[in-house]
Amino acid sequence: MKISSWNVNSVRARIENIKEYIIKFCPDILMMQEIKTQDETYPYDELKSLKYESYVFGQKSYNGVAIISKKKLLNIKNDIFKDKLKQSRIITADVKHKNKNIQIINIYTPNGNPVDTDKYSYKIYWLDSLIKKLKKLLCENENIIVGGDFNIIPATEDVHNPKNYENDALFRLEIRKRLRKIINLGFIDVYRHIYPEKEGYTFWDYTSGAWQKNKGMRIDHFLVSNSLINIIKDVKINKYPRGRTKPSDHTPIEIELT
Repeated sequence: MKISSWNVNSVRARIENIKEYIIKFCPDILMMQEIKTQDETYPYDELKSLKYESYVFGQKSYNGVAIISKKKLLNIKNDIFKDKLKQSRIITADVKHKNKNIQIINIYTPNGNPVDTDKYSYKIYWLDSLIKKLKKLLCENENIIVGGDFNIIPATEDVHNPKNYENDALFRLEIRKRLRKIINLGFIDVYRHIYPEKEGYTFWDYTSGAWQKNKGMRIDHFLVSNSLINIIKDVKINKYPRGRTKPSDHTPIEIELT
């Protein structure tokens, strides 16, 4: 089973890119972030024509998350913790894989910039709320996959020029410590587990030729609970969509389960 995560930067603006990706790479499940549309204007029919069912938590013009799947998903929730700003940033679902019931959690963490503003304090609050909830969820189900746009650069090797981001909300030490807190609950960063030293950028800005110069960063992640790491066959950063016409500034990350 292949599960992908992709910040599509508007599902409607990027629908042709999304359909091309689906047809070419055939994920069983695709977790999308920043869909930037309400449920009513989401392109259900176009994705259904490709045999995918959509589970959507939309928001007008901003944020929004969705999961599309060839397999039937169960127990869909978009309120696993209270968000004081009521933004559409998290959706969860259960999927049966062989003899396991796996909870999939699709997240779009706040960016948090500029620092020392309400946007940054909201990011701290949101991550702390997520950490608290994940701790509880692991007591209920040991099989959890968290994927999405974390808006966190884990370490210096995950960004083209770490010095430029020392006081950025994606790289501040207190933000990276919160990612470490999540991992310490009982999760593994799949990409770094399989590729300890390999570059794995998932985002390149639209400006200054960042894509062409490979000035990127790794901010999209899959964290899997310890109980699942033995069934993770591979992980891949799929750069193909980033090189297409009118691309998202992110590219998909994919995991394959045996």
